[in-house]
Amino acid sequence: MKYVLLFVGTMDDQERFDNMSPEEMAAGMKLAEQWFEEYSRAGKIVGGEQLKGPQTATTVRFQNGKAIVTDGPFIESKEIIGGFAIVQVKDLDEALEMAKAWRAGPVEVWPAVER
Repeated sequence: MKYVLLFVGTMDDQERFDNMSPEEMAAGMKLAEQWFEEYSRAGKIVGGEQLKGPQTATTVRFQNGKAIVTDGPFIESKEIIGGFAIVQVKDLDEALEMAKAWRAGPVEVWPAVER
C-alpha cells in the first residue's frame, strides 16, 4: 500500500528552524537524512521532498468560476507542512512504525489512492 507521510510543525517551529545556527541546522538535517537513507535503502520510500517555509506558498482558489491567486498556504492553521515522504509498505501498521521513527515532530499518515 502507498501512504503519504506529512511532516508537520507549527509556525513557532518554523521560526526556530529559520533561526538555527549552522551547527544546529547540520545536526537536525543529519537526523532527517539518516531517516530517509534507512527507509530508502529498505525500498520503502518512493518519493518525497522538504518544502520551503509557508511564506513561500501560493494558493489558487475559485470564486464565481474565476481563479484567485493569493500568497500563503490554503489552510488556516497554526500548523504547517514542512515536507512529505511517499512510502510503499505492506500496511498501515508499517507506515505508522516509520512515522514513529521520525523524531523531529508530528507526522500525519495519509493513504494514497492507488490506481
